[in-house]
Amino acid sequence: MLEQIEYRIALLQKVLKEKNLDASLIYDRENLIYFTGAVDLEGSVLCVPVEGEAQIFCPGMEARHIAETCGIKKVVPYDFPCSNQSVSAAQWVKALGKKAPRVGFTRYFISLNDYLSLRQAVPEMEVCDLAMDFYRIRSVKSEEEIARIRKASGILGAGMEAAVRFVRPGVKESEVLAEADYAMRKAGSQGASFRMQVLRHDRQMLMHPYAGDYVLNDDEPVVIHLGSSVDGYVAKMCRTVFLGGVAEETQKIYAALCEAQSEAVQALRPGMLCGELYDIAYSCLESKGYGGLWIDMIGYGVGIRQSEFYPIIAKDSKTPLEENMVIDLLLPTVYLRGFGGPRITDTILITANGGEYLSEYSREPIYKHF
Repeated sequence: MLEQIEYRIALLQKVLKEKNLDASLIYDRENLIYFTGAVDLEGSVLCVPVEGEAQIFCPGMEARHIAETCGIKKVVPYDFPCSNQSVSAAQWVKALGKKAPRVGFTRYFISLNDYLSLRQAVPEMEVCDLAMDFYRIRSVKSEEEIARIRKASGILGAGMEAAVRFVRPGVKESEVLAEADYAMRKAGSQGASFRMQVLRHDRQMLMHPYAGDYVLNDDEPVVIHLGSSVDGYVAKMCRTVFLGGVAEETQKIYAALCEAQSEAVQALRPGMLCGELYDIAYSCLESKGYGGLWIDMIGYGVGIRQSEFYPIIAKDSKTPLEENMVIDLLLPTVYLRGFGGPRITDTILITANGGEYLSEYSREPIYKHF
């Protein structure tokens, strides 16, 4: 692990040099997992100078454990509540000895307390956003990362099977999800990677819905979107169950989405541009009469996060896909009022020979009659 972590730190330091930065500070769990190799760490900060040795500040009671499980040689404990990661990082930056140090963060994951502590220690600090750089570094997976995602993907089938077995008119979305989550936990999942979804038809075209106390009805499609995690890495899968007699147009939409996903996965190759992959899926849907009825993004990278922002499978994207990237396809539904809503999503590994489904569950329509 030490060699792998040193390689990742070196990639980050290369970015710091290119952007003329003095250091990067990493507070968030996602990037702490990636750049340290440790999984169960909170209240820590990784300080990476543009040159030299990285070090992690962590709670004193956890220092021995983190030192034994991470790939960072220099583990520095602090005594809470006398100190914390915000104060420790600020003192470290001040010790760089620069009046106006240039420091990189990811814009999604720095608290106000972290920022104010730094400003107090070095008032003339300049900041730079490294969010996309972090996602690029994380995008091509190692063998160990792929193994963890593969294991998380395998667990999804247990959850989907439990959900499909339980789903019926009259039960709540949240009740179906509880059955799925319990089954995945028993199968080895360490928790959901996002707010999972079980959605009746009238909620399927909302932007970010999640399972609630909504009662499922007969004669409607039910979307089931599940996530699992293993040692910091995640996987996701979505299927649609048709309860009773569902409108023929809705069934056609799901069939078209399944076909579009299949054609895209069959075409996947390293070197293909994300926009080209999008066009393959879109052309399939357009040929079925659904052109212009879905969004311009159909998938993301998958890794420590369920939706990583590099690569993004989007219209006109010039980002090349690479071997050992992991992505999800097909993110959206067809947005046709009254009929749209069904979805299918899978976690897919890009190999030298093409796309490999990591999430395995029947992609045929699932019908249940009562």
